Amino acid sequence: MWEGRARSARRDIAALATSGLGVEALHTAAIEVVDAVVASDFTCWASLDPSTLVMSSMTGGRDRIPTEYEPLLAETEYVGDVPNSFAAMARRAQGVARLSDLPHRDVVGHRRLNEIWRPLGLDHEARTTFLVDGDCWGAAGFVRAGTDFTDRELEFLTAIAPVIGAATRVAIRTDAHGYRGGAGPSIIVTGPNGEPRAVTAAARSWQDELDQIAPGRFAVLLQAVVTGTRAAASGTFLARVQTTSGGWVLMQGSRLISDDDQSEVVVTIEPASGQHLVGLLLAAYGLTTREREICLEVISGHSTAEIAGRLSISPHTIQDHLKAAFAKVGVRSRGELVATLRPDDLTPSR
Repeated sequence: MWEGRARSARRDIAALATSGLGVEALHTAAIEVVDAVVASDFTCWASLDPSTLVMSSMTGGRDRIPTEYEPLLAETEYVGDVPNSFAAMARRAQGVARLSDLPHRDVVGHRRLNEIWRPLGLDHEARTTFLVDGDCWGAAGFVRAGTDFTDRELEFLTAIAPVIGAATRVAIRTDAHGYRGGAGPSIIVTGPNGEPRAVTAAARSWQDELDQIAPGRFAVLLQAVVTGTRAAASGTFLARVQTTSGGWVLMQGSRLISDDDQSEVVVTIEPASGQHLVGLLLAAYGLTTREREICLEVISGHSTAEIAGRLSISPHTIQDHLKAAFAKVGVRSRGELVATLRPDDLTPSR
């Protein structure tokens, strides 16, 4: 029964990831899915920056804790050493934690329990992190009065956490690119054999454009991205694709469900900027590894002295590499180099 509930919840959340929701809307909808199985009086979900483990958004359920307790709740995440903080769980790659499983002395002195939950008449807390391929994209806390969270409920949270993490990763991309209204984000969901299961209108538009080059080209590219995504240890795969107009787009795949027989990959498509293409251009111009390193430093705005310090080479050597790079790219100055490798017109209009 519980495995069936987890499978159903994973599918529901994977479907949410394909609808182009931002993080807050995604988490709001996912809270309802989880609440149907793991009941709580209060729940709080957060997205985390995987590099810093700092919370970048917070979303609550239907009932919210009184505002006077919110500063205390935030403080227990980052001040002192409060057991089962989201960041601590993420660093340990701990998927789920129950307050009552801590040593007795830690439960008795637990700040979140004593300063927030018990004054609100609550006794039990469970937490989960949304880990995907070693990165933590979010976390959630659940508190309630009455009975403690059961082993079965913790198993359910453990089973669905990866798909929530993958869906959150997709939603963060949606937020980062500012998709609001209009044609919306370009998203395709594929099934176990790489076949499209759901395609947004914007993605269909990209399909039509890419197929103008050769009929069926889009299907071949989609299959390549899906295959690469499933093979990648990170669970993500990025392809740069040229369009009929001569511009470039990015096709990025992300695994959603880890079950071997139920694996789904969501593919997003977006216009590529000069930043996305600079590595491709450096290779296309035939620059050596060291020349590429120096060009990237120049593009970042670093001076010769700064580059020398960062790469531990002499300014004279830097100038020699730059002269060679100028000749290969066909420019005569740093400004021309940057303009060639990061032109403003690399992004195709849509």
